[in-house]
Amino acid sequence: MSDELLSFEDLQVGDNWTSSSREITSGEIRDFADLTGDFTRIHLDREYAAETPFGAPIAHGLLGLSVLAGLSSVAPTVRTTALVDIRNWQFRKPIYVGDQIHAVTEVTELRDRGRRHGEVHWYRKLINQRGEIVQDGMLTTLVERNVLLSSKNKKDKSLRIDAAGPSVPRPSPENPALDKTSAPNQQID
Repeated sequence: MSDELLSFEDLQVGDNWTSSSREITSGEIRDFADLTGDFTRIHLDREYAAETPFGAPIAHGLLGLSVLAGLSSVAPTVRTTALVDIRNWQFRKPIYVGDQIHAVTEVTELRDRGRRHGEVHWYRKLINQRGEIVQDGMLTTLVERNVLLSSKNKKDKSLRIDAAGPSVPRPSPENPALDKTSAPNQQID
């Protein structure tokens, strides 16, 4: 693990990191059930779980994803502002009490996203002590830049393509008649 805090400009497609490992405990599974309210028997009832194809209690899938988020937040340490997307997340194998898991992270794409941030696409996978991928998929985060882009570098600062579809007019020197109430979905810059 590096103590260096990376910015958007420090990252390159193909960069990858491996986190340290950590053990999943029955106490963590119980705590996650208490936190989320998911008391499904496969996670908490040893006798019931012994009769399932898994043969023993397994961790909640979202506990695995949450642990991956923590492990990959320090391998690498990045100036992350927000998680904005999770795609094609696969829960491939169960995570059992006592499993040692670690995260592997790779930068797959970098995109400009406003003046202050870049958008980083990560392929992340959670791997157990047997080398099996138990979960994997794509995450997208916003990462702070070291240097703000000038407004001249922005392609079109008066329009924004929203995930919902059409362009939304924004106030700009070229279009000062718009006020903030007419452009509710402001771009993060």
